[in-house]
Amino acid sequence: MERILFEKGVSRMKINPVNTSGINPYQQQARRDVQQTASSTRKTDKVEISSEAKQLQKTSRFEQERSRKIEALKQQVQHGTYQPDAEKTAEGILKYFTGK
Repeated sequence: MERILFEKGVSRMKINPVNTSGINPYQQQARRDVQQTASSTRKTDKVEISSEAKQLQKTSRFEQERSRKIEALKQQVQHGTYQPDAEKTAEGILKYFTGK
């Protein structure tokens, strides 16, 4: 954008800056350089799992057997053939609350 000013017969031209963001371009470049340096020197996390932990992650025979029993109970309940033993249930409740 330009404006022409007339003063006592002398023409002068004043050029206003166009599209200036008010930020020093050298500062912008310096910031970019700092960001690139920071991103290239970032440390990464690393996780190592011990052989014992890997062993524990595998499902044991106990868990496999328990899963089979639970699945069988689910099937019995769905088909309406599940018959709970009231005595064993009562004993389990007593053991739980008395801690014996």
